Amino acid sequence: MKSAMFSKVLLFGFLSNCMFYVVSAQQTYGNSTVSALFAFGDSILDTGNNNLLLTLTKVNFFPYGRDFIGGRATGRFGNGRVFSDMIAEGLGLKNLLPAYRDPSLSSNDLPTGVCFASGGSGLDVMTARIQGVIWVSDQVKDFQNYVTKLNNVVGSQEKTNEIISNAVYLISAGNNDIAITYFMMPIRKLQYTLPAYTDLLVTWTRDLIKSLYDMGARKFAVMGTLPLGCLPGARNMVGNLMKICEIFSNQAAEMFNRKLSAELSNLGTTFPGAKFMYIDMYNPLLGLINNPQASGFIDVADGCCCTPTSVIPCLDASRYVFWDVAHPSEKSYKMITPKIIEDIREQLA
Repeated sequence: MKSAMFSKVLLFGFLSNCMFYVVSAQQTYGNSTVSALFAFGDSILDTGNNNLLLTLTKVNFFPYGRDFIGGRATGRFGNGRVFSDMIAEGLGLKNLLPAYRDPSLSSNDLPTGVCFASGGSGLDVMTARIQGVIWVSDQVKDFQNYVTKLNNVVGSQEKTNEIISNAVYLISAGNNDIAITYFMMPIRKLQYTLPAYTDLLVTWTRDLIKSLYDMGARKFAVMGTLPLGCLPGARNMVGNLMKICEIFSNQAAEMFNRKLSAELSNLGTTFPGAKFMYIDMYNPLLGLINNPQASGFIDVADGCCCTPTSVIPCLDASRYVFWDVAHPSEKSYKMITPKIIEDIREQLA
């Protein structure tokens, strides 16, 4: 009798362990074939890679992170979680996408993805250099180092290749190139017309994709720029007393986005076996700006914090479309991500 009871206990324990691993696998891969998420580009995705850089472009201090878990300033450019975190969660991977350069990064986080993006960065090397942040090409070098570490963690090149080829590569670049390098640095305007410069940005995007493709990447989700002229920083320019959207920056953003979308639709023939999708960030965010009441927002022109008009942070960031001069609030990201996650699952998973 005791022997039979003991056998039942062992069998129950074995089945429980089996169920644990099945549930864990489901939590890791969700309902898709996406193995991991890797983020490249700028502050829309950065989760803390700038914290240890000698740059002013970092936000690892209060009030940033005010609405994050534990109220911690992690280096995310917002009041809480950012876009890359929400995409990782929506794909069933994890709630937070860790920064690759975070000294406390756990080996357990490597197989399901990390963030290489750097706030202030862009496709143009000048964009990164003038701020002392990580240029996208250097982010690819970080990814190369990551692959070596991943191989050591998972124990085989075959498993590493499987993770790399089934991951989604999320890219956000072009915002700073247009808003800062082109419109604020005279040298680029002297060198290129706006059409020529946006052509260059698309070419550099293709170069970035090729670098990742050559390392095994196959699923690309590439984001267009925000409506740059409607950011609080652009609205609050000297002389803009009405705080209306700045038309030239928006026109430049639209021009780049059109070209980027068209380029991505044709890349399948250039990179066999790869999938590409364009993520429209411009129109969903503009929708929140043009119809704020529908989503419970009360202010679309000012940031909740850290602007000349918001020296003292607002009490409730969820009532603001923007957190600071250039970054959406956590709630804004929450409003626009569900449809994007659905599209990623349909087109890439």
